[in-house]
Amino acid sequence: MSKDYYKILGVEKTASQDEIKKAFRKKAHKYHPDKKDGDEKKFKEANEAYQNLFDEKKRAQYDRFGSSGSQMGGFGSGQDQGFSGFDFSQFQQGGNHGFDFGDIDLGDIFGGGFGGRRTQKRGNDLQVHINLTFNESIFGVKKTINIDHNKICDDCGGTGAEKGSELEVCIECGGSGKVQQRMMGIFATVTDCPTCNGKGKIPKKRCKKCRGAGIVREKDTVEFQIPAGINNGDTLRISNKGEAISGGVAGDLFVQISVSPDKRFGRHGYDLTLNQEVTVSEAILGSKREIILPDSSKLDIKIPAGTQSGTVLRVSGKGINTGKIKGNLMVKINIHIPKKLSRNAKEALEVLQSEGY
Repeated sequence: MSKDYYKILGVEKTASQDEIKKAFRKKAHKYHPDKKDGDEKKFKEANEAYQNLFDEKKRAQYDRFGSSGSQMGGFGSGQDQGFSGFDFSQFQQGGNHGFDFGDIDLGDIFGGGFGGRRTQKRGNDLQVHINLTFNESIFGVKKTINIDHNKICDDCGGTGAEKGSELEVCIECGGSGKVQQRMMGIFATVTDCPTCNGKGKIPKKRCKKCRGAGIVREKDTVEFQIPAGINNGDTLRISNKGEAISGGVAGDLFVQISVSPDKRFGRHGYDLTLNQEVTVSEAILGSKREIILPDSSKLDIKIPAGTQSGTVLRVSGKGINTGKIKGNLMVKINIHIPKKLSRNAKEALEVLQSEGY
């Protein structure tokens, strides 16, 4: 059965060579088998269509006889020509050895490594967990932790070479930092050279401390500032304090925060909350109460006469202060009802009761 190569690539029969190149690039990017949602069958079909439409002689023959013509190549002919019109094995970084790719960017399709486009390598992130007191979380605090991680070698500065020793071109990759690996027997992809880790150079004499790796496994002390107002469950990111990697940048250190509750104070956003118990007479007649704040300072609050149980009094600006934001102190009034009364107190209440209070 004849295949419609134009339909496979999604182009018109009058499409130019440039349009065919762009169409194949789009299909290859979408269906490449190494991609998560790739489709090997459709990738091969697109390649077959590209081979036969990009070559002007094959295209003319296809237009006349269709894909079932006796001279047609590709995957549908019973002759496995692989990627004969798109031979990745021809290429080394820095040149295409006479083959015209047009604007087909292999680095875009395969994730980098062709034509000098490189994605900088990055080490793994690390995560630690620390506990804070309530006061530490609302005022902020400087913390120091010890971690065990890969870090750049201090002796060689990450080059892997002994002090005074020079670097030489890597023989395996010829200094490009990249080598080809054939995948599935039909196409090749380019990866970092395992000998030089993508650097293109290796030390003539290896550093004694890191043995040429450029990184060492060591315990390290990390000091950092916890900002005022941090919440339970928040995570801080400390850049470049994760795992170092040869030829790349270090990952990040993530610090997960747990905050121990306070016996007296709670928080809602940047507001501090406090439950304050008062007597019946204080609620009826009004009074003042002294409150000791988390920073040990004292504050007098006025309880208005006739305050109802559950009333929330707001003291502006006495909550969490981040330097940019000032929260409030929210005091919830709870009226204490005594279970036992003296004779005088009981008689006084009976008078109130008789008068309708």
